Amino acid sequence: MDVILLEKVANLGDLGDKVSVKPGYARNFLVPHGKAKTATPENLKEFEERRADLEKAAAEQLTVAQDRADKMAAIKLEIAHQSGEEGKLFGSVTGSDIAQAITDGGVNVTKSEVRLPDGPLHTLGDHAVTIQLHTDVSCEVNVVVVAED
Repeated sequence: MDVILLEKVANLGDLGDKVSVKPGYARNFLVPHGKAKTATPENLKEFEERRADLEKAAAEQLTVAQDRADKMAAIKLEIAHQSGEEGKLFGSVTGSDIAQAITDGGVNVTKSEVRLPDGPLHTLGDHAVTIQLHTDVSCEVNVVVVAED
């Protein structure tokens, strides 16, 4: 199925690209989330009329994401959690815990922007966590997990 991308999609294409994707991906994700439209002649014409507005909105989103990344560089993130004597946590520190701690620090972050490729954090100490703010903007935050008193 051919679609026109209305915004940049990671590993797929940029704004305005006409790409071929599986019908289920287009029907269940791209179209409902407003990331693409089917590539019909009418939609191609409508897209060309709206191209300038879409490019301006994409540039504004990129600028906002870069500003958020700059603010995040100044945040010192420390999360207190219950732990045993050997440094293992009772439970874990998840992406939503990290997102909440960053939001409390002054920068709004959702849990879907937190990338934990090895899963939740289960030990005390320093952990490097990637925050993906935009397809082109990501930053690394050092999370220090300390024992709760």
